[in-house]
Amino acid sequence: MIDYDEATSFLGEWGRYQFLIFFLLSASIIPNGFNGMSVMFLAATPKHRCHIPAGANLSEAWRNVSIPPGQDSQCRRYRLETLSNYSALGLLPGRDVDVTGIEQEPCLDGWDYSKSLYLSTIVTEWDIVCENDWKGPLTTSLFFVGVLLGSFVSGQLSDGFGRKKILFVTMAIQTGFSIVQVFSTSWEMFSILFLIVGMGQISNYVAAFILGNEILGKSARILYSTMGTCIFFAIGYMMLPLFAYFIRDWRTLLLALTIPGLFCIPLWWIIPESPQWLICKGRIEEAEDIIRKAAKINRVPAPAVIFKTSELEDSTERQRKRYTLLDLVKTFNIRIITAMTILLWLITSIGYFGISLNTPNLHGDPYLNCFLLAAIEVPSNIFAWLLLKYIPRRYSMCGSLLLGGVVLLLIQLVPLGAYNRLLPYILMGSLTVANGILVLFFPETLGKPLPETVEQAQKIKGLCCRRKIHRDASVCPVEMKSNILMSTKL
Repeated sequence: MIDYDEATSFLGEWGRYQFLIFFLLSASIIPNGFNGMSVMFLAATPKHRCHIPAGANLSEAWRNVSIPPGQDSQCRRYRLETLSNYSALGLLPGRDVDVTGIEQEPCLDGWDYSKSLYLSTIVTEWDIVCENDWKGPLTTSLFFVGVLLGSFVSGQLSDGFGRKKILFVTMAIQTGFSIVQVFSTSWEMFSILFLIVGMGQISNYVAAFILGNEILGKSARILYSTMGTCIFFAIGYMMLPLFAYFIRDWRTLLLALTIPGLFCIPLWWIIPESPQWLICKGRIEEAEDIIRKAAKINRVPAPAVIFKTSELEDSTERQRKRYTLLDLVKTFNIRIITAMTILLWLITSIGYFGISLNTPNLHGDPYLNCFLLAAIEVPSNIFAWLLLKYIPRRYSMCGSLLLGGVVLLLIQLVPLGAYNRLLPYILMGSLTVANGILVLFFPETLGKPLPETVEQAQKIKGLCCRRKIHRDASVCPVEMKSNILMSTKL
């Protein structure tokens, strides 16, 4: 049976070909960094207050007190008709009239928005404040609904049509629909397009993640999964506040964030299809052509026969078996691991995006806060790579999650703004601590070959790895691997 790593070992672990694939696929992740987080600036809510028309028949004294103090100033004003009557009678606020007893009314003439941080956002464009303030969080939620939908379909699509095709089609969806978003004429149009962008964003991330792990060798996979995809995502994330600082109009900002996606077009002629996927589909000659080109780039000789005939016959037989998401819940062992993996990613995502998207609400400059939050991911991912390389995965994950959870719980001891918003941090901290304990029940994978088929995964007994997993299966079940990877991104 085909052992892909052994069959392609003549290429070497790191050569010019591996470095090329590593950096190009990692670079394709950069737009995901600023597209995924762009909503914190596109949908930012600046300070605002009810608009008082210039034509209102008010004296300067009454105009100065027309807005109630405190929180009411954002969504309420004193009734202008009453103020106008008092002004016409020559009465003065405070001396002749108790202003606090005057009837209030909503902001019937719109709002005045501060331009100290943002010239325009979708909030100021379509007045998503006061009774419409629910539309702001819903905008973000719809993006992540798209991410959820994309997570479900991306693995299946890449199994059917190929990693490379889905990678570039979904990059085109993300870039194309983002450009259309720039010309949105309503909040509804913007939000629907944002959902589609979310589908494209996660789908090309998953496709790039799978493609890189299937092309690169063993020693490069951990590096690619941490120093590659994660750090280049962080680079895109760091670019976001830089763009937003110099471009404070939301339409121009969105266009500027979208244009870099066009630079990925030439990669179509450089990045190959996954040889493992081609082998699974019986397209052996195409897979060998890719490997021979890789050998040429690395300047190493390729053997006359890369995959033996007996191995190919078994691979062809096994390709008749197709795997779906249902295979992840059919047996007890796989069902438990799948459920824990989904829960692990779910809670981790809540903490990560909860903190990241709350950046505009933190004390201080939102641009600097966003940049620092993104920049800290670079050393964090380097540290994660070292942990994954030298320390058992369960303990390294447990330690990092417990540390993150405890810090979130301790945030309540530090002032971060004018209002008490501690409950989300307490919730995220508690879940993250629980997550740190949960990972201890996963089977250890450090130094062990990973299962590539359902049959191999069934050998993982209970909640710990008691048996050695033998690599006795063909590479044909790469579809199973992509489904597992896809499920972990939910």
